[in-house]
Amino acid sequence: MKRLVKKLQDFNELVMFQHSVFSLPFIFIAMIVASDGWFGVKLLILGAFAAISARNAAMGFNRYIDRVYDKDNPRTAGRPSVDGRLDGGSIAIFTVVNALVFMAVAYFINDLAFYLSAPVLVVLLSYSYFKRFSSMAHIVLGISLGLAPMAGAIAVLGDVPLWSVLLSVGVVFWVAGFDLLYSLQDMEFDKTNGLHSIPSRYGSRATLKISALFHMITIVFWGWFVSVAALGWFAVAAVIFSALMLMYEHYLVRKDFSKIDRAFFTINGYLGFVFIGLIILDKVVA
Repeated sequence: MKRLVKKLQDFNELVMFQHSVFSLPFIFIAMIVASDGWFGVKLLILGAFAAISARNAAMGFNRYIDRVYDKDNPRTAGRPSVDGRLDGGSIAIFTVVNALVFMAVAYFINDLAFYLSAPVLVVLLSYSYFKRFSSMAHIVLGISLGLAPMAGAIAVLGDVPLWSVLLSVGVVFWVAGFDLLYSLQDMEFDKTNGLHSIPSRYGSRATLKISALFHMITIVFWGWFVSVAALGWFAVAAVIFSALMLMYEHYLVRKDFSKIDRAFFTINGYLGFVFIGLIILDKVVA
């Protein structure tokens, strides 16, 4: 039993399960808006399983193919995929199982969700290759998480309304923006090993400016989403709060690069949960 628990802990560390906080709030925000309130226990469970299994598949695949680089990077050398705790075969099986679970869950949501599940997986898995030939990998990661709001709308409506696209575009630039900050940690490693990223190509000063631009675009699209979805003042407050949190994130990173982890994990995690909390209030008060 202890061995099983340890193995589960290793897989949890492999995919950093706690990072699901970045995508889960926004798939549920879309479901709340699409249903104009509560969308039901069934979709709550299916939505959670779909988001988690899709992310597990993407992270498992990323860890599997990045082992050759991760073993030489001091920041990643302690990952279970590198230090011997999980072998390549186990990670491959984990990835395939989660991909199949995602498609099975999509089948039980509705036809459109199932038809799009395979193309979505292709997008999610393709991110892992982009850093090998393009510095636009940050955008691809953003697109991967940015699919969540549209997926939420599809789960409820079987359609993709304009407001869900606007919310998704905001998520794309939000994720790409904070990934740029996070990737500053690997700037020198990427240069040395021929990996492509905006920091390794343009340097830290340009990266900070591009990240700030991405986050300004985020706020514009989230504000547009609130307008098109005809939401109320609590939703407006969610956008304002997000803008303030992103400003604080940039303040922390510009002041001290050692604060990158705090900015990446803590601030962005809180942002998602406060955003969904205010959207719920918007629907309750309305």
